[in-house]
Amino acid sequence: MKPKLRTVQPDFVRHEGAPYVLLRDPLSLAEGTLLIPQPLAPVLVLCDGSRDIAQLQKDFEQYTGIKLTSENLEDMISQLDKMLLLNNERSARAIEASLAGFRSADYRPPALSGGSYPADPKVLKSMLKKYAEALPETTPSNTVRGVISPHIDYHRGGSVYARVWQQASRTIGKIDLAIIFGTNHLGGNNLFALTRQNYATPFGIVPTAVDLVDRLAEYIGHEIAFEDELYHRNEHSIELDLIWLHHYLAGRKTCELLPILCGSFEKFISGANEPSDSKEISAVVDFLQEVTRNRRTLVIAAADLAHMGPAFGDSFQIDDAARTEIDRADRELIASMCSSDAANFFSLIKKEKDARRICGLTPIYLTLRILGNAHGKMCGYDQCPADGTDTSLVSICGVVLE
Repeated sequence: MKPKLRTVQPDFVRHEGAPYVLLRDPLSLAEGTLLIPQPLAPVLVLCDGSRDIAQLQKDFEQYTGIKLTSENLEDMISQLDKMLLLNNERSARAIEASLAGFRSADYRPPALSGGSYPADPKVLKSMLKKYAEALPETTPSNTVRGVISPHIDYHRGGSVYARVWQQASRTIGKIDLAIIFGTNHLGGNNLFALTRQNYATPFGIVPTAVDLVDRLAEYIGHEIAFEDELYHRNEHSIELDLIWLHHYLAGRKTCELLPILCGSFEKFISGANEPSDSKEISAVVDFLQEVTRNRRTLVIAAADLAHMGPAFGDSFQIDDAARTEIDRADRELIASMCSSDAANFFSLIKKEKDARRICGLTPIYLTLRILGNAHGKMCGYDQCPADGTDTSLVSICGVVLE
């Protein structure tokens, strides 16, 4: 056996005073999490499918200087297998069963309902209204074609959410299709992850435009388009913006949804090619531009900006000088958004090698490409704390594109 670790979400934690790596499965194939003593963490890196137990044992000792018995190593591999964290036949069957269950349900239930926001629609509606009522009075636009909205939790980002969605509220009453690009934080192998599944919020069900999903899949390739579909089950980015959309759809017939999870642009950041060189991206953009010409559509990028500080692996803490520099760099990005300049938006991030971890990069870029000649207005900006000591931050913005 040559164990290969699936894509997992690691967190460094302390348990009973000792350092551990806590492993979460982004697909939630098995219940619970797994704690690995931090000195043994290099085993996880070595589980790449190229080594059997004996070679793992040898390479681990060479790498760390720690002698690990074959029994201890086999027990660790057994625990990973039990939690379905290895890329093997057991996890493949579990993925197949989970995907079948996801597809056969009437809708994708809200993953964060009752946790990140109230499950009761009346309580949720009241909360969203309070965010909006706390803002200065403004006149919503009739001509919004797209929005760039956060996907951070409402507790931190509620004011920015409210600013952008209130500005788009009058347009929302006229649309019959919403295209939402959401960041796929959980992993996946591809640039796009589609689903035919309807999405539910506490306000009801928003039907997915299955005909458009199937037509879009033809441009991507059906196997690739749905390979990462199961990530829709737990990913929060689309969900948190759909709730605001659904809130402003209240009192009228709902519109259809085209939910698209977006993978990383890392290959464009580190390589010579630009996203504009990708035939796959150009085909998707061309198709969706055609859709927006033929249907009353709102294009939504569910996207945060910078993620910086020790909470994200930086060796430095965020101080006032760093906050000022992040603000400056963010506003340069926002200027590109407001001029619908996708090329410059990407170029600015590539120039700094995405050192600020702009996790909304792909959704924002695609939204700007599709809307082309739109002109934008910033509705809000904030730097949100990302740890208990206020030494890390996530920056967010709201932009409407007309």
